[in-house]
Amino acid sequence: MSELITTALRRNSQGSVLRLAMVLIFAVLLIFFSLSAPGFLTLRNIESVLLNNVAPLAIAALAMTVVAAMGAIDLSIGTAIDFACLVLVTLVLHQAGLPLAIGAALLAALAVGLFNAFLVAVLGVEPFLATLGSLFIGQSVQQLSSNGGQPIYLLSQVLPANFSAISHGALLGMPLPLWYVLILALALHLLLQSTRYGRVLTFLGSQLSVARYSGIAVGRAVAIGFVLSALVAGVVGLILASNVKAWVPLSGNAYLLNAIGAAFIGSTFSRSRRPNVPGTLLGVVLLSFVANGLLLIGWNFYWQQVATGVLIFVVLAAGALQVNRSSHEH
Repeated sequence: MSELITTALRRNSQGSVLRLAMVLIFAVLLIFFSLSAPGFLTLRNIESVLLNNVAPLAIAALAMTVVAAMGAIDLSIGTAIDFACLVLVTLVLHQAGLPLAIGAALLAALAVGLFNAFLVAVLGVEPFLATLGSLFIGQSVQQLSSNGGQPIYLLSQVLPANFSAISHGALLGMPLPLWYVLILALALHLLLQSTRYGRVLTFLGSQLSVARYSGIAVGRAVAIGFVLSALVAGVVGLILASNVKAWVPLSGNAYLLNAIGAAFIGSTFSRSRRPNVPGTLLGVVLLSFVANGLLLIGWNFYWQQVATGVLIFVVLAAGALQVNRSSHEH
């Protein structure tokens, strides 16, 4: 008994050390950028990063977290974002009512999730291959529907009165995109931590083979996960359309890799080593402010991507080493 307690304490201590190391790395980066990047810690820059980088990426990463919690990955969240943006811009261009356009846009994103659910839950396709197929199909649909990838721009004459408010409005002094993040994060955190469905998802992510023989409706749980992921991702499409007043083909894919990185970085902040909402948000903040700091010190986009990739690799490698060490001690 004493050996089990000692092992558990050691494992918890190692996890705490890793989490502390991640916090220290973030603190060191903030200090470095504040000293070397003019305007990094100014209120204007922080607000800009929160609205233009953190908010849309956080929502995309939350969508990824739902799927990651069940041990899968969704490569088609960019497609859901693009479809929502395309439908919203198209309907606004044809002067449909804004509520109708928003509802139809979210349904377009939902359709991507339903297609993934059909492939995975009904046909038994592996999630990675299913969502990869959805990604390719989504790209083709966008190319075919836009004469080879021509953007659709919205002129000010056709914009509904509240169209810009989707991305630039405020409520109680806080910008609406941050409200979207707050509401979605709270709802998904409660879903994953406090509901039977959330426990089922976590069980699928840790012991899928056991879940298949335990009476759990695995197919239904997986289907709901993909549908929910696509629906959440569709909110990014609304923000994107409102912000740039246009639909640009394949622009949603820009969020994919960072969303994956943030979701799995977040798992390193969890004692259970599972994807979780608070950890994902921390991962988003880390990636967003590092990218902003690199931009301010003059690094071009390609080197920013390299640095982001290295950061994700270091965090995940540290987490993997800690898991391997714990398993050997066990």
